Amino acid sequence: MPTPFNQSVIAEFRARRGKVGGPFEGEDLLLLTTTGARSGAERTTPLGYVRYGDSLLVVASNLGADRHPAWYRNLLAHPVVRVEVGADSREALAVPAEGDREELFAHVVRAAPGYAAYQAATTRVLPVVVLAPADPKGWEPPAETGTLAAKLLEVHTWLRAQLQQVGREVDAHFAARDAHEGPGAPPAPGLGLQIRQRCLAFCQALEFHHTSEDGHLFPGIAHHHPHLSATFDRLAAEHRTVARLQAELVALLADLGGPEPTRVRAELQRMTTELTAHLDYEEEALLPLLAEVPWPPARG
Repeated sequence: MPTPFNQSVIAEFRARRGKVGGPFEGEDLLLLTTTGARSGAERTTPLGYVRYGDSLLVVASNLGADRHPAWYRNLLAHPVVRVEVGADSREALAVPAEGDREELFAHVVRAAPGYAAYQAATTRVLPVVVLAPADPKGWEPPAETGTLAAKLLEVHTWLRAQLQQVGREVDAHFAARDAHEGPGAPPAPGLGLQIRQRCLAFCQALEFHHTSEDGHLFPGIAHHHPHLSATFDRLAAEHRTVARLQAELVALLADLGGPEPTRVRAELQRMTTELTAHLDYEEEALLPLLAEVPWPPARG
């Protein structure tokens, strides 16, 4: 739970569309909502931010304490966060800076010099977190879905795009290694936090989607189409296969020091093969059944 002071700031922020008084008056302030690393509960924290291109930067300063703040530990476990700036609220992908950390921290300090004092107060290197768009590059959601078939296809297209972007980033890592050390050189340790965060975000989105299908979509369709029991048996079996691959990939990503690139690349290739085949079959089997189902569903 937020402290009473933070709770009052959050309430004022939302009531006044991003404007607050007191010690934060006139400051650039956002609300960052993370998912608890252990609890799974949402946690909202008011934070100062600095703009950097299309992204926002926040610093895990914890006022110069020697421990990372809880919100930083949360986003390492659950990279997709919610960011409120003014009256705008949207999802973002939280990525701690690595190679460009010094450059970004200097950019922050120029805009907000107090962070230099926080860094001077601790031997802990204060993480600079880039809050970037959560959607994959080039992704444009349709203006309207209209039917459940269109909504399902939208989600599948988003998952495919996320997986493709992770694959491109992994391939770029290997290409950079080959250019620097020559083809076939041993992989450098770790893929980096950007790839880790996006890959973990994909895994968590995929798990949520399949859990929703297993708990709601599939039983509802199966009830009205009992002759398709073999189809749903196959879909359930494919979900179990994908879930096993997903669990193995998440286990690799648990290494914050950087998962071994060759193993991650191999697991991604397996995931791509299995998930692509599954999505293709699911669309072939279910889209015709959902083409006349309105989305969003009528209320009342």
